[in-house]
Amino acid sequence: MTETRQSSTPGIWTPAYTLWLREIVRFYRQRARVVGVIASPLLFWLVLGSGFARSFHATGSSEHYLAYFFPGSIAMIVLFTAIFSMMSLIQDRNEGFLLSVMAAPVSRSSIVLGKVLGGATLAAIQGIVFLVFTPMIGVHATMAGIGYSILLIVLISFELTAIGFAIAWPMDSPQAFHAIVNLILLPMWMLSGALFPVNDASGWLRWIMEANPLTYGVVGLQQALLGQSKAPLNLDTNLALTAIFCVVFFAISWAIVNRRTHKPAA
Repeated sequence: MTETRQSSTPGIWTPAYTLWLREIVRFYRQRARVVGVIASPLLFWLVLGSGFARSFHATGSSEHYLAYFFPGSIAMIVLFTAIFSMMSLIQDRNEGFLLSVMAAPVSRSSIVLGKVLGGATLAAIQGIVFLVFTPMIGVHATMAGIGYSILLIVLISFELTAIGFAIAWPMDSPQAFHAIVNLILLPMWMLSGALFPVNDASGWLRWIMEANPLTYGVVGLQQALLGQSKAPLNLDTNLALTAIFCVVFFAISWAIVNRRTHKPAA
């Protein structure tokens, strides 16, 4: 009897794969989301890049600032995709799907793994697709640079999705999630070196940027694509720190989901 019960209980990977596949299918069935995720950062890149070009003394020309802002735009695409993906967690809670999953004989760890991997996969695909614009702005990255960029995009996607999961899990209101996103995630992107270099900041602002986990991924992308050498840390160090933050935020998400609470799941 015990052996039958154990054999009928799925492991972590099968439920995680099911949730991952559900995120992929649901996202690409909603074509407005696909267009919005790409179009919004592209518009920001063109408008802000052209508008700040003359006032950005460190680069001196429109083409150079558009190139500088390009890695930050990739991070914005990843951020938007992660936000929209984790909003579905709140929707699943309100519709009762999350309650049924938690009532099933599956580990809660599979919920974290499936949702985070699903959102990270979507974010990474959108960010990597945006790399096709690289030659159009005069940036000719090496094959090694492109490889580093893809790896960093994957890590940033996982990191931001894990952060979004940790924020969305305790919430049952999309409005509250939007408020936290505006308070935390968007300033996190703005102070990551996406708009201006870390070296140009001073005092408390530079301290905040250096403490920002997203900074190391964005600066690493700039190094990989643009070959910038004035960054505080080298490319390998930024890559390693981004990977560490991925583990940290995934562990936080896992701990939040597995925390014992008397609050109902829906």
